[in-house]
Parts: sequence; structure tokens; C-alpha cells
Amino acid sequence: MATVSVRYIVDDVDAAIAFYTQSLGFALTMHPAPSFAMLTRGDLRLLLNATTGPGGASQPMPDGRRPEPGGWNRIQLEVNNIEDEVERLRASGARFRNDIVNGIGGRQILVDDPAGNAIELFEPPKK
Repeated sequence: MATVSVRYIVDDVDAAIAFYTQSLGFALTMHPAPSFAMLTRGDLRLLLNATTGPGGASQPMPDGRRPEPGGWNRIQLEVNNIEDEVERLRASGARFRNDIVNGIGGRQILVDDPAGNAIELFEPPKK
């Protein structure tokens, strides 16, 4: 698979780096400025941009709207045991939007990063 890049807008790049590297297994690839960092996990490249700064991702739109964290779009990280992951993340202070949902295609739960961006933890059905 080719590398896929996803950009998240965050309030605090350093807090986001700590969360993604310490809690979700990402590696810091680069952090060339206080307002930007690049992290990787497998074929996923996560670009973290602050809400302000010189970079293009933080610039206002022509109608005046500014990029902000949060929303419902999300990355999905596959896990082997969702209960264990939820317990580990809750112990570290992570905030969840919901409880584990059992669906036809597997089990999932949404956890927020420090800026309020959603990450879906997904456990596929056991074979």
C-alpha cells in the first residue's frame, strides 16, 4: 500500500505529538516548527498543524473561516482487543465520545486527541 497522508488541525502540536506517539504507537518523523509535525504509523502519515502559524494549513479561507480542530471525519486504527485498548487509554486520561459499539462489520469506539479530533479504534470480527 502507498503512504496515505491525513492532516489534523490541533490546538497544541506538542500535546498532540505526545498523545499520538505515547498512546497510539505513532513515530515522530519531523517537527521543524512549533506549528507543524509529521508522524507515521505504518503506511499512515499524520500531519499535525496548529491553528495559527505561517503554514498554509492554518490560513483563513476567503470567507473568513479559520481551520479548527474537531469534527467527525477521522482516521481508523485497527486494534486486536478493543477492551484492552480502551482500558489502557482511559487509564492515561484519554477522552472517549461513546462506548464500544458492536456492529455487523466489527466493534468500534471514538477517542478524542487533545484537540478534539476523533480517532476510531476498530476491532474486526474474530474469524
